[in-house]
Amino acid sequence: MSSRTSQSPDLSVADKLDNEIAILRSQVGSLKRELKLQATTLLTADSTREIIRQGPDDDSKARIMAQSDQQIAHKQQCLYRACASVTALKIRDPDPNAVDEGNVLGLRFEVMSKSRFIRPYYVMLNRPYPDSRRLRIHRHTVPPSIPLAGLAARHLPAPRSGNDDHNAPQEQDLSRFARALRRELVRYQNRVGVIGDLRNSAGLESKKGKRKEVEFPIVDISAADAEIKQIRIQWADEKTGRLVMDDDGHILKMVVQGENGRDRETVRDLLGGSVRIEELTKRMSGD
Repeated sequence: MSSRTSQSPDLSVADKLDNEIAILRSQVGSLKRELKLQATTLLTADSTREIIRQGPDDDSKARIMAQSDQQIAHKQQCLYRACASVTALKIRDPDPNAVDEGNVLGLRFEVMSKSRFIRPYYVMLNRPYPDSRRLRIHRHTVPPSIPLAGLAARHLPAPRSGNDDHNAPQEQDLSRFARALRRELVRYQNRVGVIGDLRNSAGLESKKGKRKEVEFPIVDISAADAEIKQIRIQWADEKTGRLVMDDDGHILKMVVQGENGRDRETVRDLLGGSVRIEELTKRMSGD
């Protein structure tokens, strides 16, 4: 990173062999994933299925067709989850004393991370207000760092009290609430992924990482707050840094403290001209 850092001592033959083995294992894993992807893609192609149908009826044909049908069903499910990122469902509250006779409206939020669907988030709403059909959040699985109460107050306001009858009550907008909440969930999940990307780029996750041969490498990267808008970075020489980013991954500020106080040179060496967290990730990985 820095011109003032010196090269580490030469690695031993055993260390070099371990690094080569780790690199080869990483390449083998990548090739296996690519082979699996290409095989499933070919298996669901219309031309491939037609060739299989024209083949002799035997156990292998039945097994391949079953795998093809299973993969097509999986693709349809993924397509639905990608296109219908927010779905509504009816839920019955088994509590005999539940409000509104136990009727609950559930919202299911789909979010992807690293090309994979993570576990969906759920928000359940009921109608607890007498003589009103307004909704209120009943239960949810949203992370505590998401401003759910603020979004509900803005888009799902409660009925006005009797003293405010002279004012027109604000209408509830469930669609805007769902869109705003999903946007917050996507941003949150992207910030979660940033921590893993930075750790991989710094070679902290496993031997597969590319650790730069500098005098004082980075030894830890972690979230510094619940919202994951601040990232803590620690170096081997006990310098610590705090990086602050906004909701969309723009780097707002970074400060590094060493034994002699604030270290601006380390900040310049790490960030370079990076203005987004993705640029910093690429810079750390050497791409």
